[in-house]
Amino acid sequence: MVNLFHIPNYKINTSNFSHYLHGDIVTQFESKFCKYVGAKYACTVNSATNAIFLTMLGQQTTVNIPSMIPPVVANALITSGNSINFTDDVDWVGDSYTLHKFDDYKIIDSAQKVDKNQFKKEANDEDLMIFSFYPTKPIGSSDGGIIVSNDFEKIKNFKEATMNGMTYAHNNWDRTIKFPGFKMYMNSIQCYIANKNLNKLPNKKKKLLFVREQYNKAFNLSNTSDHLYRILVNNRDNFIKSMKLEGIVCGIHYEALHTLDVYKNYTTIDNVCKNSLEHSSKTVSLPFHEKLTQEEINHVINQTKKLL
Repeated sequence: MVNLFHIPNYKINTSNFSHYLHGDIVTQFESKFCKYVGAKYACTVNSATNAIFLTMLGQQTTVNIPSMIPPVVANALITSGNSINFTDDVDWVGDSYTLHKFDDYKIIDSAQKVDKNQFKKEANDEDLMIFSFYPTKPIGSSDGGIIVSNDFEKIKNFKEATMNGMTYAHNNWDRTIKFPGFKMYMNSIQCYIANKNLNKLPNKKKKLLFVREQYNKAFNLSNTSDHLYRILVNNRDNFIKSMKLEGIVCGIHYEALHTLDVYKNYTTIDNVCKNSLEHSSKTVSLPFHEKLTQEEINHVINQTKKLL
C-alpha cells in the first residue's frame, strides 16, 4: 500500500523524563527550534490548536480565515471568544498565512510549513508565529505545537498560561500560582519525538523536493508545499476509490467550512466563496512523503494520469 503520509516510529525510555514530564528536553527542543526558524523565544504547547486559542484568548474580535481550512482553526477562534468570517483563499494550503493582524503585531499560522530562518523572513520582532507538530506535519510528534517570537513578555505570558498559570521555575515545587491558567504545556515525550524529527528535517526536505519535482513535471503543476501535494480532479469520489483499488491512499484537504450550519451563528458575512466550493469538491492529496520509492512514485503518477 502506498500511504498518504509517513510517520516515523520511535522507542522511548520514559524513565529518562522527570515525573511531571516537562524536563530538560522541552527547553532543549525550544532552543533548537528557535535557532532553526530564526526566533529568540518559544513556548511549546500541547497542540497548535491550543496555541491559536491562547494567542487569541480575550481578544473579542472578528478574524477572517479561509473557508478551506481545518475546522480546529475555526473552533479555536470561537472558543477563545472571537467571531469569524470566511474568505475565498484556496492557495494558503501547505503554506503559512496571517491569521490576524492587530495594530502593533500579527499572528502567523504556519502549521503546515517549517523553513530555515522562516521567522526572520516572514515576521517582525513583536509578531507571533505558530507551528504544528501533529504527526503528519513537516515536523511530526504525538501532536503538539509551538509559539515563537522575539517578544520576551508575550512568550513569558504564554509559558505561564500553559503551566496552569504558574510562575516559571526549573524546580516544579518552586512555582507559585499567578492566575488561573491551563494545562496546555507540551510534554517531554512530545518534545523528544519532535526533536528527533527536527534533526531529520533537512534530509526530509531534500527527498520531498525530489518527489515534488517529479509530480510537478508529470502533472504540469508548480506546487511548493512540503506538507501536501494536491491536484484537482472532476470526480473525486471515483478517483479516490479507483486509486485505493490500485493500492494508493489519497486524502481530501479540505472541506469548505462556510457551507456548514454549525458556523453560521459565528459569522457576520455570508460569503459565497466560489473557489472554495470548487476546490473543496475537486481537491485530492496524493501520497507525499520522504519514504516513497521510485517505483511507488511512478505508480502514483501512472495511475493518476489514467484517471485525469
